[in-house]
Amino acid sequence: MLLLLAELLKDHIRAFNVLNYVTLRAVMAALTSLVISLWLGPWVIAKLTELKVGQAVRSDGPQTHLVKTGTPTMGGTLILLAMSVTTLLWADLSNQYVWLLLAVTLGTGALGFYDDWRKVVYKDPNGVSARFKMAWQSTIAIAAGVFLITTAKLPASTEFIIPFFKNVIYPLGGIGFCVLTYFVIVGTSNSVNLTDGLDGLAALPVVMVAAGLAIFAYVAGHALFSKYLGMPFVPGAHEVVVFCAAICGACLGFLWFNAYPAQVFMGDVGALALGAALGTVAVIVRQEIVLLIMGGLFVVEALSVMIQVASFKLTGKRVFRMAPLHHHYELKGWKETQVVVRFWIITMMLVLAGLATLKLR
Repeated sequence: MLLLLAELLKDHIRAFNVLNYVTLRAVMAALTSLVISLWLGPWVIAKLTELKVGQAVRSDGPQTHLVKTGTPTMGGTLILLAMSVTTLLWADLSNQYVWLLLAVTLGTGALGFYDDWRKVVYKDPNGVSARFKMAWQSTIAIAAGVFLITTAKLPASTEFIIPFFKNVIYPLGGIGFCVLTYFVIVGTSNSVNLTDGLDGLAALPVVMVAAGLAIFAYVAGHALFSKYLGMPFVPGAHEVVVFCAAICGACLGFLWFNAYPAQVFMGDVGALALGAALGTVAVIVRQEIVLLIMGGLFVVEALSVMIQVASFKLTGKRVFRMAPLHHHYELKGWKETQVVVRFWIITMMLVLAGLATLKLR
């Protein structure tokens, strides 16, 4: 929106030309979403408390979590509000990827909102059924894949890229690309949701992964940089940087209230939406494997649940004391803050490893 205003006024006020730089708009987007989150946070928490939208805590989990019962949840609405308003303000609204990212994020956010609402308002511990949730996520993911195929300007926009190798590229075709898009978006959405189990655990890793993907988006959208670094050139991908910056600012603002001891929880409305957003960004910039590396924490958390369920069904025994993995370490004696900070450090190292693939090709 502001970019459109700048286009109209640049001939009269030359200072508006600076808004053509995506890096400046990304910085401003991060700051804007941060300010919105910090400004509206107390009001959102008060409103959720008034509505008695309190979190139910697992009785079979760590006993230290029982004190969290009743803490307002659905705080992800604050994140989605901040990042959506910010993206509309600072992004180029003629860019197709901006609208796709907003559609996927808000679509999965609506699913998470409905799930949270059923849990806390209608006192339904199961929320929406797994079948309904998967159907909604699948529809959004496949629609995103079809949109990206039909709007692709270059073959590289739909090819599978292997990092560490400059010329290892696999053409996927329409069906193959949709299948990959489905697994990346749905998988990342559910993985982030499983990770969101401790105060601040999911928010900062999302910030770090989004910041890492923003760098890849900037390179992918720049013809010279992408050629120099051996990455596919995706016209228009540079505008994804603004969206990623909005995620970073919104999540950092939310973390102010979500840090231990949390005043509000993210809920499915935030976790499902943020995971889907990260997955969509990775698909747009053709860096699905890099997302797997950077988001290794999310992957391991999801795998711990899958391994636990499979082991118990097949052998009647549990591999972990409790799944997801963060609860396992809590039951081993780690304090909640230790688990959170150590997982943050691991994510930071994984993001740096993912960034290393820019040159190791």
